[in-house]
Amino acid sequence: MARLARLLMVQGTSSGAGKSTLVAGLCRLLSDDGYSVAPFKSQNMSSNLFVLAGSGLKMARAQAVQAVAARKEPDPRMNPILLRPLGDYRSEVIVNGRFYAEMHAREYYDSFALRHGLPLALKALAELRRENDVVVIEGAGSPAEINIAEHDIANMLLAEKVRAPVVIVADIERGGCFASMVGTMQLLRPKHRALVKGFLINKFRGDPTLLEPAISVAQKMTKKRVLGVIPKIAFDLPEEDSLTGGGSNASPADRGDASQESWGWQVDLLAKALKESVDVGKLYEVARL
Repeated sequence: MARLARLLMVQGTSSGAGKSTLVAGLCRLLSDDGYSVAPFKSQNMSSNLFVLAGSGLKMARAQAVQAVAARKEPDPRMNPILLRPLGDYRSEVIVNGRFYAEMHAREYYDSFALRHGLPLALKALAELRRENDVVVIEGAGSPAEINIAEHDIANMLLAEKVRAPVVIVADIERGGCFASMVGTMQLLRPKHRALVKGFLINKFRGDPTLLEPAISVAQKMTKKRVLGVIPKIAFDLPEEDSLTGGGSNASPADRGDASQESWGWQVDLLAKALKESVDVGKLYEVARL
């Protein structure tokens, strides 16, 4: 029996922390190192859609970028549940690239997420694991959103089901980085804290040695290691949603192949930055590679 792909899950202390771009960088880094790798996000809410040529199937553009970073064709299984917001707490639910239903947020959480959504996500992930050496999973928002924790199939519920090791990204540019790291750990359930293997600090401008005293305190409080301080990187990759900023909002379907070529060299920049600023050996150890 073939070995299932190893897993590495990237969660964030907030929306816009840089999960999508870091997953893209990790996919390229792993691909450069000879691994067959695929990205995965069980549930994404985004208006930025990628339409697959020929089939018309839809997925979030962030996962399409990550697929290109992994040197794979975009595949709806990489984003099996896509929520396209319509306003007034309603969304179009797209499952495996096809329209499924229009739902109010309460209906989605009460009737769909755990009963239908999680099994769909687990099936898609299992298929990708059979076809690859590594799957890099992206979380959504923050795992510490305790108001929806019981229904949050994009973060710790999924990580718990598949025993995925988790690295949490904190955005230092917006402020409150260390408070968000400590607070996130405090709000997680003990069994979910155990899945967290470390933190990454993202979007730093300046001399990273200046952070050493704060990192030392945060590591003592969370009992988790900071695996790297990633510099602020200029890029023009499509972002997951409008909260993050800095990414292009033009549709790849409209922009043609040139956009995907642009994605390729930009994820090379991300991979280079990760290699220079992150303890890659420790990260690979976390993923049991």
